[in-house]
Amino acid sequence: MLFLTLLLGIFCNAIGYIPPGNINLTAVQITLNKGIKQAYYFIVAFSSMEILFTFGVMRFVQWLSNTINLEQIIDVAMIVVFLVLGVITRRSRKEMPSTDPSNKDSIRYGLLLGVLNPMQIPYWLFVGTYLMSHDWVSDGFLSLSVFSIGSGIGAGLVLYAFARFARYIQEKFTFSSYIVNKSIAILFFALSAYHIVKVIYVQFIK
Repeated sequence: MLFLTLLLGIFCNAIGYIPPGNINLTAVQITLNKGIKQAYYFIVAFSSMEILFTFGVMRFVQWLSNTINLEQIIDVAMIVVFLVLGVITRRSRKEMPSTDPSNKDSIRYGLLLGVLNPMQIPYWLFVGTYLMSHDWVSDGFLSLSVFSIGSGIGAGLVLYAFARFARYIQEKFTFSSYIVNKSIAILFFALSAYHIVKVIYVQFIK
C-alpha cells in the first residue's frame, strides 16, 4: 500500500510540473547558462524542499480550503514571483554562460524556489482534497510522508527531463545566451501580466 502511495505521489506531482512554469523554466535557464551539473544541484535542492512543501500543504489541505480564500493571495504572490524572476533573467541576458564550478548559488536558488512556490498550493488543494476524499491517501504521518517523498521524486524527474532536453537542444543547435534569457524573461513577464489581468477582472469587472 505504501508503495502505491509513493507511486501516486510521483505521478501526481510529475503531472503538475509538466506545464511551463517558473520552476521548469528556471531549470532550463540554469542548464543553458551554467551547465547541466548546476541544474542537477538546483533540481536536488528544489525536490528536497518540495517534499516538505507537499507534506505541509497536504497535512492542512482541508483546513486551508475551508478557512482561507487563497485564490487572490496566490494570484498576487505569482505576480511578484514572475516579476522578480523576469527582472533577474533580464539582467542576466547579456551574461555569457558560466563555467564556475561552485554549486552554492544553484542550491540556494533551488531551496528558495522550493519555499516560494505558490502555484503548487491550489494544485495540491484540488488534488489533495480529491485523493483524501476517495481514501487514496490517508492523513496519517507515515502515509503523507511517503506520498510527499514521491512528490519530490516526481518533481525531480520532470525537472531532470526539462534539463536534459534543454541540454540536448543546446548541443544540436547554437543558441545565443542573450536570446535564451530574453525569451525566458518575456515569458515570465507575460505570466505575471496574466495574473495582473486576472486580479483586475475578478476585483473590478466580474
